[in-house]
Amino acid sequence: MAYRCLVAIGSMALWIATHPVSAAQSPDWPARPVRVIVPMGPGGGSDIVARLMSAKLTESLGQQFVVDNRGGGGGLIGIGMAVRSAPDGYSLMLISGSVPAAIAAHKPNYDAIGGLSGIARVAYSPLILVVHPSLPVKTTQEFIGYARERPGQLSFVVPGVGSLTHLATEYMMTLTRIQMQHVPYKSTGLGMNDLLSGQIQVMMTGLSPVVPHLQSGKLRGLAVTTAARWPAQSHIPAMAETLPGFAVESWFAFVAPKGTPATIVSRLNAELNQHLREPELRKTLERQGLAAAGGPTADVDRRMSSETERWSKIIQDANIRVGA
Repeated sequence: MAYRCLVAIGSMALWIATHPVSAAQSPDWPARPVRVIVPMGPGGGSDIVARLMSAKLTESLGQQFVVDNRGGGGGLIGIGMAVRSAPDGYSLMLISGSVPAAIAAHKPNYDAIGGLSGIARVAYSPLILVVHPSLPVKTTQEFIGYARERPGQLSFVVPGVGSLTHLATEYMMTLTRIQMQHVPYKSTGLGMNDLLSGQIQVMMTGLSPVVPHLQSGKLRGLAVTTAARWPAQSHIPAMAETLPGFAVESWFAFVAPKGTPATIVSRLNAELNQHLREPELRKTLERQGLAAAGGPTADVDRRMSSETERWSKIIQDANIRVGA
């Protein structure tokens, strides 16, 4: 009997030695800081949402959730880093609607959609078409007419070639038959600086980075891109009022490398959904021009897949050329 117990103990020890249990699979996750990759530079909507939600996860899970900005390549540098990260729960990514757009535009040589698993959609907002106030236009219709009379003379900010804001602007240009020059930047924040100084005249961007500049009058908002007007900025028309059917939503979600333990994904989904029900957090998001989202993990997976297909079709049908 004693001999059989020793054999069993020895066999168990051998199994443990050859099948190490990661910290992610143990009940003490997270046992160390968690990296949250943001595939865009500082200052944009993704960065704002990532820092806000990472602070909430730090608070409730007792470990630091550290934002790691990895901009460049239209978001592909950060996306590739996330796909290749160990699926152990210690590398996550905060994505936006720019990720499916970038995948559709650049067609990376790795399976970006299949390499990521959705956790939870956390917020959404419209994009907004803004101009420097020196531009003598106050409506989308006036802007279209002004730009059409000056082909190639206006410039617009592109925070990542092939990003959602880039493709949405190109799509608008195709529908309205206007021509503008795109000027690439590594981040929304850098492009915003030149827009505020008047060096660049036009930008389509997430609502959250421009709210303070709309309030101060440093920028003029012409149209939001959701199908209807945005409640928090209801005085700004929807672009669909001028271009029927035009609808683009900016959304933000947490994802993890494919293969991350389901227990961790489920726990993160529950934590994020709980935080998104907090009245104070919802008010904070609203002040940033965002609305709280939430929902199941499958919603993120469906959204990534369907929007990649949508932008691929728009690129092909509108003959949009994505060049640096």
